[in-house]
Amino acid sequence: MKFTNGYWLGRDEYIINSPMEAFDAETVLADTENYVSDALRVSAAYQPLRSRSDMLDVGISTITVFTPGEDIVGVEIKHFDQMDKNPLYTLYPSHVEPKISKTETTASLKSGELEVTFSLHDKFNIDFKYRGQRITGSEYKAQASIDDLSGTELGQVMHANTVTGAQSLAAPGTVKRAQHFMREQLSLLPGTNVYGFGERFGAFVKNGQSIETINMDGGTGSEQSYKSIPFYLAGKSGVAGNPGTYYGVFVNESQPTSFEVANEVVDRVSFSTRGESLEYYIIAGDTPKDVIGKYNRLTGGSVLPPKWTFGLWLSTSFTTDYSEDTVMKFIDGMFERDIPLSVFHFDCFWMKGFEWSSFEWDNEQFPDPAGLMQRLHDKGLKVCVWINPYISQKSPLFKIGQENGYFIKQGDGNVWQWDLWQPGLAYVDFTNPAAVKWYKGLLKKLLDMGVDCFKTDFGERIPMHDAVYYNGNNAQGEHNYYTHRYNDAVFDLLKSVKGADEAVVFARSATVGGQQFPIHWGGDNLSQFHSMADSLRGGLSFLSSGFTFWSHDIGGFEENASPAIYKRWTQFGLLSSHSRYHGNIQYRVPWLFDEEAVAVTRKFTQLKMNNMDYIYDQAKQSVAEGIPLMRPMYMEFPDDPNTATLDRQYMLGSQWLIAPVMAESGEVEYYLPAGKWQHILDGRILAVPENGRWMAEKYDFMSLPLWKQVD
Repeated sequence: MKFTNGYWLGRDEYIINSPMEAFDAETVLADTENYVSDALRVSAAYQPLRSRSDMLDVGISTITVFTPGEDIVGVEIKHFDQMDKNPLYTLYPSHVEPKISKTETTASLKSGELEVTFSLHDKFNIDFKYRGQRITGSEYKAQASIDDLSGTELGQVMHANTVTGAQSLAAPGTVKRAQHFMREQLSLLPGTNVYGFGERFGAFVKNGQSIETINMDGGTGSEQSYKSIPFYLAGKSGVAGNPGTYYGVFVNESQPTSFEVANEVVDRVSFSTRGESLEYYIIAGDTPKDVIGKYNRLTGGSVLPPKWTFGLWLSTSFTTDYSEDTVMKFIDGMFERDIPLSVFHFDCFWMKGFEWSSFEWDNEQFPDPAGLMQRLHDKGLKVCVWINPYISQKSPLFKIGQENGYFIKQGDGNVWQWDLWQPGLAYVDFTNPAAVKWYKGLLKKLLDMGVDCFKTDFGERIPMHDAVYYNGNNAQGEHNYYTHRYNDAVFDLLKSVKGADEAVVFARSATVGGQQFPIHWGGDNLSQFHSMADSLRGGLSFLSSGFTFWSHDIGGFEENASPAIYKRWTQFGLLSSHSRYHGNIQYRVPWLFDEEAVAVTRKFTQLKMNNMDYIYDQAKQSVAEGIPLMRPMYMEFPDDPNTATLDRQYMLGSQWLIAPVMAESGEVEYYLPAGKWQHILDGRILAVPENGRWMAEKYDFMSLPLWKQVD
């Protein structure tokens, strides 16, 4: 959200008060439920303090800095000390006793090699240094407490001149204010690239973008995101023996937060949120993996899914016609063509239309679901079924949920409903423990029948206005957090029934900490080459945001896929962390495209299965380090500036480089970093010089750029 009019002025509708001078610093006990250690508390006035009269009629920000882990510094900024019942994300700190020091002109706190320093009795300034080198900071007039003048009448509001800092009181009743915002701006060193913010389908490097961290169901071709993560990684590549600079910024606000990435102020990342407080963390490290790993562990760590999940998943697709006969025909067809299959997925219409969710099989199409589960298990398959957290008014479950208070409500006490997706749709309120128990009970019946895992779809279009939750939290704060509560409930049930080593979901929406509930897939893409690129960019941004595993709909979800799209996407999908065929209006079995599609599917499925030891060992290592299995190139080669912007290729583990072919012609351009590389499919060996090598090649459908680093 932009508050300024150019570099010097504020926009007319806002009153911007920035800390001008920090006048007091003291050591306190960190006052949060997550931390018990010393903290540094700084008070900063909204005008310079030249005399005692400047201490009258002026606001202050109270800034508390603390450490939840080595090389991590948390910053809490408060204007008014209010309780807004906005849930902060659950964090998992490790105890670190910080070093706090104070002089006449500075106050500082140090955690490991990361130090934050405040200027005292001078122009307000905060510096963050890692190993003695400044990595970022909050400069003069970067922080702000902001009043919005466009709302209801207020008695008196302080006007601030954004150039001089001088303030005056507005006449009673002449100023209006609807909301209050808190803002921070953190500086960027020259040459710094910004990555992350969850699943973002636009440009991979986020410099110049405006980003709203609000989960939305907007497909993979828009600015909206199913997985909004208020975290970014800032990086400047190392070069010629000089180490790079890397740090992460995590804004611990579950309500929607706005980021202006090097655009409103071109050498800063601005972020703001509604309310009277703002909390963020600086996470420093020597490499991108180091930073991501620390953030990953702070927010709950990753979980290793079972080995069978890394094989090929086949879906019924969405709006196609399917019954037991269709399902068995597809499965038998895959096996007859020597295509290994690990999981079969039943999409929405395993239940009757208009009744989602009833969690009851459509008995006209599936008269013996328990028997069908057993027949699939006898073929060595796992079974996944689609679910969502919404209950249609036509579902037999609606009245139960309504009468027992299991749904999100409106302010007048009625159930919050609309007709989007399903008629009279209601939302299960996962802040209500009784609703969670009820929902788990419905799913357990399916597990008892033989279902192995759930595709936890949706969880993004959650009401924020005129919405009342059981726990009393504000609806803005619960919006993004909804997916966490939803997937946590389902994953917890799977752990209790299947065991921790067998629990897995296939989730679309996510928020901070969602890496504890693998796996996630990329949402509704198009059956077009440009959508392959969109999907990969979104995945690499998501994997730059603390997550370890990611998948996507092979062939694209919408539309009919051409044979060329199907074959190229099959290569890409089977060289991703997880691999699932899925579509909307078209079945995704290869023989419906052409015989070469069968050969491509067979070859790349067998390739993945034959290299499962490498993939699973790399997955285990990735979980242990808190890093992604599918890695952006910059993450594996942080000292090669050529990798900084690459978004059409990636590493699978530490050794495999993949560049999916995204053109009808079979032409592909990609980059090989320095070192010795062997092409896994054709056996070529290349010794790439120190400055790397750009490649331009053409591949048939049986091959693509797939290289392995060798000694």
